Amino acid sequence: MNKKQKKMLTRILIAAVMLIGLHFIPVTGILQLALYLAAYLVIGYDILRKAVIGIGNRRVFDENFLMSIATLGAFILAIITKSGDYVEGIAVMLFYQIGELFQSYAVGKSRRNISNLMDIRPDYANIEIDGVLTQVDPDEVDVGSTILVQPGEKIPLDGIVVAGSGSLDTSALTGESIPRDVAVGDEVISGCINMQSVLKIRTTKAFSESTVSKILDLVENASSRKSKSEAFISRFAKVYTPAVCISAVLLAVLPPVFRLLIGMPGDWSVWLYRALTFLVVSCPCALVISIPLSFFAGIGGASREGILVKGSNYLEALAQTKYVVFDKTGTLTKGAFEVTGIHHNQLSDAQLIEYAALAECASSHPISKSLQAAYGKAIDRSRVSDIEEISGHGITATVDGHKVAAGNDKLMAKLGIPCASCHSVGTIIHIAIDGQYAGHIVISDVLKDNSQKAISALKKSGIRKTIMLTGDMHRVAQQVADALGIDEAHSELLPGDKVSMLERVLDQKKEQEMVAFVGDGINDAPVLTRADIGIAMGAMGSDAAIEAADVVLMDDDPMQIAKAIRISKKCIGIVKQNTVFALIIKFGCLALSMFGIANMWFAIFADVGVMILAVLNAIRALNVRKL
Repeated sequence: MNKKQKKMLTRILIAAVMLIGLHFIPVTGILQLALYLAAYLVIGYDILRKAVIGIGNRRVFDENFLMSIATLGAFILAIITKSGDYVEGIAVMLFYQIGELFQSYAVGKSRRNISNLMDIRPDYANIEIDGVLTQVDPDEVDVGSTILVQPGEKIPLDGIVVAGSGSLDTSALTGESIPRDVAVGDEVISGCINMQSVLKIRTTKAFSESTVSKILDLVENASSRKSKSEAFISRFAKVYTPAVCISAVLLAVLPPVFRLLIGMPGDWSVWLYRALTFLVVSCPCALVISIPLSFFAGIGGASREGILVKGSNYLEALAQTKYVVFDKTGTLTKGAFEVTGIHHNQLSDAQLIEYAALAECASSHPISKSLQAAYGKAIDRSRVSDIEEISGHGITATVDGHKVAAGNDKLMAKLGIPCASCHSVGTIIHIAIDGQYAGHIVISDVLKDNSQKAISALKKSGIRKTIMLTGDMHRVAQQVADALGIDEAHSELLPGDKVSMLERVLDQKKEQEMVAFVGDGINDAPVLTRADIGIAMGAMGSDAAIEAADVVLMDDDPMQIAKAIRISKKCIGIVKQNTVFALIIKFGCLALSMFGIANMWFAIFADVGVMILAVLNAIRALNVRKL
């Protein structure tokens, strides 16, 4: 509880004690009025001040104005009728302030959950100057500088590890509790915590462009983008509040006048009391507070899980998503080539891989790197000579005195060596040793571990159709689509073609349905922008994709897509529950107060009670861990 909340709690307790004490003190007349007014001002002076400021700023019709008029009216009514019953006006303000305190606490709880994410901002960076470790502001570190990160410290800027190895705690960014191992040559992002030995990192981005800065900017600005539901509540309040004020005046005046016209007593005090009760009931706190709080809590809960939503409008749109369109490479697949098969091998698998890796040792091609990774040992280049790369065919080299050829069908045909065909999908590397066919190696981009589960989870979440767009060959695309259970696959597409395909999907959907596109590469930025909802996969994705996206997933797990949709649906469900519940109770109580069935005590309990229930329901949006 912060200082402001503690101060409010103190005022509530003082007012309550004064109210109870005055009940037992036998005073009457002016002294009684003065004592009750003192108790009223203790609990309500800030509401009166806000009402006066609102009138001065031409924002008359708000909850402060309604509460001030209703409670002061109760005092005036007690004076006119000489009943001496001033308790009602104080009690109404007291319970209203209890509701406000509760709401403040709930909002604070939601803000603290988002504030935990703010802790990822590093306070300093360590730079070695003349052999002395100096702490400087991350903003002052130039790109290309070498920084040191000690165990327990946050990585202040994005960069590449140039010395040291260890594990990083990425939970603040991704929501994932499993540490990530890093070594020399690995990319690291700001906001992670170094858990083990000292790391030397060469920075690749300025602090303003680093991952942690982008995340903080996204979260801090999320509340500025309002959803349709929030916009509706704002418009509703602007019309509703003046309408109920006018209705209260008419309720206080018209029935007594009509009764007088037909020869009956006017009963002005009765109808004035009903009008004041009507004002108390009409206060739209539950709606005005709980709807924005629901979205705020939903965005906060998602952020804690490593899902950054740029605004409540995108959270609302995500809940209406019926089509999810995927890029393939780096989104559903790992985006890194691996050896996935060895066929027709005349040697052992290890020997064939060894010959291929040594023959390809001079190449920086991804295929060559995947062979070297499969070999898993340091390359001894002294074993290799006479390397010759034949463009579009492959490589020949002498390895340990043996003539080795590694390449495609064209290379084998060029050398006159019969080779076995392969029906596996991927890049086929045929190997020949001393003119004899030795087998072939299949290299392909492998699926991410959770891709199949992610597609299944999306369909369970109500997604009507999943579609994959890729620049790969048709055979490769279709195999991936079949393996994952994707409904449609479109292959051999250029970036512009992807936009055209997305346009076709957008034309097929119904008006209230949304189309989401998920991608990670720089060539995905145009499609991310064009989609109803753009989802950037992974913090290590391109800056262009993250800037263009509406939702950013901080890790590369495709299961997070389904989780983001479930979070959004839970949040929107809570918004609808609060809206319907608050309106039904509100209009029901207004009707009861008009006919004199509900008194002011009932009115305040109904108003504060509905607000508390709505706020309690709203903060459920924070609890997304098990979705």
